[in-house]
Amino acid sequence: MPNMSFRKNKMPVQEPSLRSKNFDEVALGYTLEQAVDEAGRCLNCKNKPCVSMCPVAIDIPGFIAKIREKKFKEAYEIIRQNSSLPAVCGRVCPQEVQCESRCVRGIKGEPVAIGFLERFVADWCDENLKQVEKVVEKTGRKVAIVGSGPAGLSCAGDLAKRGHEVTIFEALHAPGGVLTYGIPEFRLPKKIVEKEMENLKKLGVEVKTNVVVGCSVTVDELFSQGFEAIFISSGAGLPRFMNIPGENLNGVYSANEFLTRINLMKAYKPDSQTPIKRVKRVAVVGGGNVAMDAARAAKRLGARDVYVIYRRSENEMPARKEEIQHAKEEGIIFKTLCNPTRIHGDSLNFVDKIICSRMQLKEPDESGRRRPVEKKGSEFEICVDCVIISIGTSPNPLIRRSTPDLEANSCGGLVVDPQTGLTSKKAVYAGGDVVTGAATVILAMGAGKNAARAIDKYLAELG
Repeated sequence: MPNMSFRKNKMPVQEPSLRSKNFDEVALGYTLEQAVDEAGRCLNCKNKPCVSMCPVAIDIPGFIAKIREKKFKEAYEIIRQNSSLPAVCGRVCPQEVQCESRCVRGIKGEPVAIGFLERFVADWCDENLKQVEKVVEKTGRKVAIVGSGPAGLSCAGDLAKRGHEVTIFEALHAPGGVLTYGIPEFRLPKKIVEKEMENLKKLGVEVKTNVVVGCSVTVDELFSQGFEAIFISSGAGLPRFMNIPGENLNGVYSANEFLTRINLMKAYKPDSQTPIKRVKRVAVVGGGNVAMDAARAAKRLGARDVYVIYRRSENEMPARKEEIQHAKEEGIIFKTLCNPTRIHGDSLNFVDKIICSRMQLKEPDESGRRRPVEKKGSEFEICVDCVIISIGTSPNPLIRRSTPDLEANSCGGLVVDPQTGLTSKKAVYAGGDVVTGAATVILAMGAGKNAARAIDKYLAELG
């Protein structure tokens, strides 16, 4: 008999008063009993509406049915058929607007906790099973992957499983892309990313760090080194700024720099080589997941007052509802319908306040959200000693500048065939944020999988 409870099993979490002072993972994971009970809520629908909203088309009812039977290894094998990063996706994917949004149980209650169950399966298998990758016959074909974020890892894994010789080129000193430098430890422990990298290496994937493609080596030079196809997945790491007075003051960070120092360089540790100055009052400008990560990380660094300043209302915030709720529980102060107009500094050019205007929402703009308009004479100030700008990123132009025959759109993203990821240059494919701009991990993985299929077909046709 199905479990007909209208409510999903709640995810156990650290208490807000404790977690806001450490970088340990907030969500503690389902127990075995919770996972089996939650799996019982799935109706195993014949037409599988949840699968239609999964960018990598995981057989969701299939793996949940195995959890219900306590066959966790079989559940993991079903997920791994389509996803190379289940432990990652179970933690950071926005299931509420993807698979769970189509769950039939969500019509008269809460949807099945698909993401929580995916995480449980991945964690259970990591703790209880020794993974042994199947040995596949080698094809002798060489493929270069530029960037080791989710798109690159997904593409590399699929190509290696097809027997191709794959080399990943990563610009930073540690692989993982945004999974390593962007998402904080309290949402995605780095040991999980390291485990996924080890799994790839077991498949024969080589990883070369500290290689900046477009500078250390060009795309054309990679071809001259014997690579027959290239997948560009260098992400969108170029931060955007508001271009308001005071953005060059000491104490103003892009969210990318702030989070990279914390996540990749461990700035929160006492012996860090790249520490972040301890501050007491922080303003984070933006309303996405990155803004929530920056605000919550600032709180953990000891800031007393952390403000999230967003020009629309909370309903328009692009961040996940769960992340907003967690931020509120941790004491983050939300200043919605507010927009910074300038940042003020003291006599030493350090930030001492941010000046904002109150906003009101008018008719929707091209994004479909209501357009914010400034209320005249509504300026006010907030005393802060640090400002973090988190209003989006765009692809770094380095690869495009060194490879002029790569076509890009007006936003700097590479132009590709939507089905295959093929760029304007022969045998060069691209996917993930370098094409779409900043998006989700699972969408990037889907692009990597599509490109892997296309590259495999292309290599087969070479004879």
